[in-house]
Amino acid sequence: MNILLIAELQDGQIRPGSLSALTFARQVALETDGSVRWLLLGENLEAATTEAARYAPVLFCDAAIFAATAADSWAAAIAEVVSTGNFDLVVAASGTFAKDVITRSAGLLGGAMASDVLGHAFVDGRLQLQRGMYAGSILATVTLLGSPQIVTIQPSAYAAAEPGETPATVTNEQIDTSRLPQNIRIEHLESKRGGRPDVTEAAVVVSGGRAIKSSEDFESLVGGLADTLHAAAGSSRVLVDAGIAPNELQVGQTGKIVAPEVYLALGISGAVQHMAGMKNSKVIVAVNNDPDAPIFEVADYGMVGDVYEVVPQLIERLG
Repeated sequence: MNILLIAELQDGQIRPGSLSALTFARQVALETDGSVRWLLLGENLEAATTEAARYAPVLFCDAAIFAATAADSWAAAIAEVVSTGNFDLVVAASGTFAKDVITRSAGLLGGAMASDVLGHAFVDGRLQLQRGMYAGSILATVTLLGSPQIVTIQPSAYAAAEPGETPATVTNEQIDTSRLPQNIRIEHLESKRGGRPDVTEAAVVVSGGRAIKSSEDFESLVGGLADTLHAAAGSSRVLVDAGIAPNELQVGQTGKIVAPEVYLALGISGAVQHMAGMKNSKVIVAVNNDPDAPIFEVADYGMVGDVYEVVPQLIERLG
């Protein structure tokens, strides 16, 4: 397969999730005697292209129109590169970027798409993909019919790729940016993201639920345990709706889908909407003062107790 990997950048660097998607792409290329190339869009890309070339050949377009991620222009540019380059498979990391841009590219390309992929295999020469469906209640194995195929990968489902021994080629992709749609303009970007990893990329995620009563408590309990474990901090929707936790931390059906090595649910009851976002975690640890909370039905380890009493003890012992 001829594979194009869409790089997601943050502060001029490739996000860890894209390196996990590269591992998937490399495995598929190896099994199909294919190849993998990056596509980098943005402005002032010299450092990013140098970094990307350590892993795979790079196509890039450095232009002012790509300074901010506007879905209409980005999707059209990606679709153009895929079509002119005759790529069979388009790959990106799952997340907000993919939901906004890659799905739009898929619509323009008219191919077949599978999102939030957790694993893959080849059966009778055909690529089969594993992904959650119906709010995560089942793990489905799907095959895409059509071309090109578009796939987004759960970052925690694959280990981050290692760089190659020598830098790969870097090619300036000629895109006529004057022909791209410009109906979306980014006026302002605001994020409360701190120094912790993103929930979709972390090996360990600590999430808080209804039991957390204030933003200060969220930071001291959820954030404190996350920092102790070098983990990401997450949240249920109820805390986001109450203004206690920022939206980018929300895990669930209407938030982010995660599948870390360890997921710690603090004061989370286990509503089906939340579990849709984390039930594929490899190990689930729950702390809740209700012994009948649904979260205990999926937890590998559970503790009945008040998070205000249990979590400070965990922080002290693990610190």
